[in-house]
Amino acid sequence: MSHNEYDVNLRYGVDSQMSLVGKTAVITGGLGGIAMATNHMLLEKGAQLVLMYPEFEQHRLAEARQQLGDAQVAYQSCDVTDPTSVHSAFSAAQLRFGQIDILVNCAGYVNLQPATEITLAEWQQHIAVNLTGPFLCAQEMARRAIAGGHGGKIVNIASQAASIAIDHHCAYTSAKAGLLGMTKVMAKEWAPFGITVNTLSPTVVLTPMGEKAWRGEKGEAMKKLIPLGRFAYTDEIAAAILFFASNGSDMITGADLMIDGGFTIW
Repeated sequence: MSHNEYDVNLRYGVDSQMSLVGKTAVITGGLGGIAMATNHMLLEKGAQLVLMYPEFEQHRLAEARQQLGDAQVAYQSCDVTDPTSVHSAFSAAQLRFGQIDILVNCAGYVNLQPATEITLAEWQQHIAVNLTGPFLCAQEMARRAIAGGHGGKIVNIASQAASIAIDHHCAYTSAKAGLLGMTKVMAKEWAPFGITVNTLSPTVVLTPMGEKAWRGEKGEAMKKLIPLGRFAYTDEIAAAILFFASNGSDMITGADLMIDGGFTIW
């Protein structure tokens, strides 16, 4: 066979079971709604988890521990906006489980206001949590993966608001749109090291935070704009995260997957 011919019967070796046995995943915002659904799914597939959470969510820890146990899961306080805290948290994660294979940037912040009313402090908070946090965590993971000579998977949770204008989302949109751009550059730079970087862009998700924000008439009006006519469930986002964490997505990098019921088709 000449060097420019391919054996079309060759297969990459995609694991249709999406097993994550022997893999370690770091989940930021690890006690939140999307994260908890993801934690259950990744655990089912055999992964070890490091759940990073901000100090002010300490009260959620006992319930998460009860649900997920301690054998395969580490719980790590971390301020994702602080490089020192991020470095320490990743060092602790590596100490516990060794090589970190997967990072899911789930930590997020939103406070919806008209653009004319956003204070500088509010603006900076949106950028800090939704953009700087994922940057610091992805950078930390990539440095370690490159130094260790192994690849990895980074999944950044963006939003439909990164790609389409929604009233009162100015600060949030700015941060999430930045996340899309950041993801593409990281994907390009880190591809030679076998590190893939992708984003997921959900519509309104029925987390405790999402349900509260979109309750009542506002939510009903929003659902009319979604062709599938409903909001997303946390396990639907978790299923996409599982796909990006598994080897079936090894050829996908720098992509943004819309999980929006068709909202952004317009």
